[in-house]
Amino acid sequence: MSDTMGRDESIRHIAGMIGDIKFALLTTANGDGQLHARPMTTQQTEFDGDLWFIGSKDSGSVADIRLNPQVNASYADTGKGSYVSVSGRAELKEDRAKLEELWSDFYKAYFEGGIDDPKVQLIKIGAQEAEFWESDGKVRSLFQMAKAAVTGKTATDMGKNETVKL
Repeated sequence: MSDTMGRDESIRHIAGMIGDIKFALLTTANGDGQLHARPMTTQQTEFDGDLWFIGSKDSGSVADIRLNPQVNASYADTGKGSYVSVSGRAELKEDRAKLEELWSDFYKAYFEGGIDDPKVQLIKIGAQEAEFWESDGKVRSLFQMAKAAVTGKTATDMGKNETVKL
């Protein structure tokens, strides 16, 4: 657990950081232990310690999760200088009410049968740990890097980095 934030505060902070990010990279490990990162659409639901994605039952990510449920979801908002990495345990869920809550017409491009397509698979990730990086913005970070390059000293005050147990 972070020294500066409790669990509830950490969850709220991470929710604020990833709430507007449209896509995440979901990293899974296949049967040979090879890591694969695939873009997944961020669901328009508030992060409460769980992440939800909609995938296809015949996708590589779902096959990987069946073999090894430890996953990582990474988010980046380069405009704001914020980055979040969430590691946790994935579950493949069949939950019609949750699917209806998360479904949007966007998914029709991936599932011919729409919400009733038999390939639709809910993926729930129970977050175990998150690490995040925040900077005060590009200009400040670029200034710190330029200053370090000119002076030969390590850049200081590049922002905040914290790891939290969830």
